[in-house]
Amino acid sequence: MTWWETLLFPVAWLWRPKLLFTLLFFGGAAYLLIVFNWSYSDGDRAGYLQKLSRKGWFCKTQEGELAMTTVPGVAPVLWSFTVWDENVAKKLDGQMGKRVVLHYKEFRYIPTTCFGETPYFVDRVEVLD
Repeated sequence: MTWWETLLFPVAWLWRPKLLFTLLFFGGAAYLLIVFNWSYSDGDRAGYLQKLSRKGWFCKTQEGELAMTTVPGVAPVLWSFTVWDENVAKKLDGQMGKRVVLHYKEFRYIPTTCFGETPYFVDRVEVLD
């Protein structure tokens, strides 16, 4: 046995392509399962719905902007969000310029923008006006 065989022997099983592919597949599936089922934070944001659009080259997502202001006349803070649920998107679609409360969940470390461009995903809407 040469020196490099003794060095690589503990990880020699990783060189088998089927086993390596299977481990990578199940590792990736476990990662996605954890990322999508455990939210980093959740809460409510109130403001005026400024924008809602359908974006993406291949994966179309609903992206929006909420203008949050404390006092009239002060420049609002813009908060970007993503909507997964079509029912929530339909409810938001007719509320442009109105005051709404959005309940969101924040999911961090999502691997691609195919699931949404922001880490904030709105799941409930309440119209105030």
